[in-house]
Amino acid sequence: MVRWQPGARERLQAAALERFAAQGFEGTTVAEIAATAGLTERTFFRYFADKREVLFAGQDEFERLFVDGIARAPDADPMGLVAAALEGATTFFAEERRPWSRARQVVIDADPGLQERELLKLSGLAAAMTRGLRHRGVDPIPAALAAESGVAVFRVAFGTWIAEGEERSLIDIQRAVLAELRTVVDGQPVG
Repeated sequence: MVRWQPGARERLQAAALERFAAQGFEGTTVAEIAATAGLTERTFFRYFADKREVLFAGQDEFERLFVDGIARAPDADPMGLVAAALEGATTFFAEERRPWSRARQVVIDADPGLQERELLKLSGLAAAMTRGLRHRGVDPIPAALAAESGVAVFRVAFGTWIAEGEERSLIDIQRAVLAELRTVVDGQPVG
């Protein structure tokens, strides 16, 4: 028996998504995921703490991209800093990840516990962005408002990006959603 095979993490993620789609998140065990991937449970736990983490792996990198985007952005107003963070974070969502992201979202949408975990992830992102803005000298209230608005822009853009038939890049969608937000905030007629 081969002790190590390349791509184990990716195989486990693909197997988990396959099992979740076929029998639901709650109806799937780690043993089934590992078996589908041709691996052992022990190998599964080398990569993931539990089966939820298959869907939420990479949270630290995800947040870091946003916070680094704020830190590296040229001097700008709070929303300008957030716009830079949004653009920088799109590298996390390469085009080849779109099918995975679509399938992942179907699993999350079907399970209230996973929906809650997704909201906690986004709440953590808003808090991290607020800290990043505060570090750039933005006052607390504008920092919180800009960070929460940035998360809202990301959520709407991401939902659009994974919609069936959507072909635009995430960065293009985020720019359009951010422009819509600015229009709404400025009190301009929409439509």
